[in-house]
Amino acid sequence: MAKTAEKSTTAVREFRAEAKFQRTSPQKAKLVLDTIKGQRVEQALNTLMFTRKRVAPIVEKALRSAVQNANYLSQEQGFDLDVDNLFVKQAVANEGPRMKRIRPAPMGRAYRYQRRIAHIIVTVAEKQSKGGQQGTEATSKAVATGKTSGKATTKKASNKKSAGAAA
Repeated sequence: MAKTAEKSTTAVREFRAEAKFQRTSPQKAKLVLDTIKGQRVEQALNTLMFTRKRVAPIVEKALRSAVQNANYLSQEQGFDLDVDNLFVKQAVANEGPRMKRIRPAPMGRAYRYQRRIAHIIVTVAEKQSKGGQQGTEATSKAVATGKTSGKATTKKASNKKSAGAAA
């Protein structure tokens, strides 16, 4: 149910839950899943609670299952996991098998149509509490080289030139 992915220096743990063979089309499920991608788990649950789509309760159930998988595995394997720091890393609706159906048509004929089925996969991961090393490195490089946004300095310089020309 859960898998872990390792990065170069830090291990980022991912926990997933799947809701298979759901009677909705993947296209309709993706509309709901796109609204929760990248959100914190608590905010995503609130979003799903007030979403007026038929697939929203199914996605909510899968999200709660992923959080419970994370909680269970953290207790089972003995590592420290802060459930409040979990966010929705990935939310995907894959296509399942199609059910072929027949609809009556005029003059004794029949039209075929397909009922689509979706496999919904929700993956949660823990946000880094330190704020990330990449952002601090970029800030320290900008300070070390003395580069800041040049727009503010050029505007001030142009205002001084125009004020000096007017006088």
